[in-house]
Amino acid sequence: MSLNDPLAGVLSDIMNHQRVAKKELVTKFNSTLIRTVLGVLQQQGYIGSLEELPDGKNNILKINLLGNINKIGAIKPRFPVTRETAVKFEKRFLPAKDFGIIIISTNQGIMTLQQAKEKQLGGRLLCYCY
Repeated sequence: MSLNDPLAGVLSDIMNHQRVAKKELVTKFNSTLIRTVLGVLQQQGYIGSLEELPDGKNNILKINLLGNINKIGAIKPRFPVTRETAVKFEKRFLPAKDFGIIIISTNQGIMTLQQAKEKQLGGRLLCYCY
């Protein structure tokens, strides 16, 4: 079976492991986008260490979970966002002001929506986490 969105699959796996209080997730989905999004989550303190383990054909990811995630998910479709429309999407996907993050893909890389607003950038929404 093939998945249409591997990022959504990894985020769903993280949420499911978080619900049953597991401390570790090993996933076969590995791409530059997934590693970068997980790196942003790691910088923000939502997940622990991220390790890439060699496998025969493809590397697998080992993610240590800290138990800091209440909800995480992909944003579909990947809406375009500008500096002016950012507040609308924060209200839609986050439960309260200054609680949680939205990860966005810009022309200067993948970052949180707050960092993009500071740099006055727009882009495409990828996922949210709180």
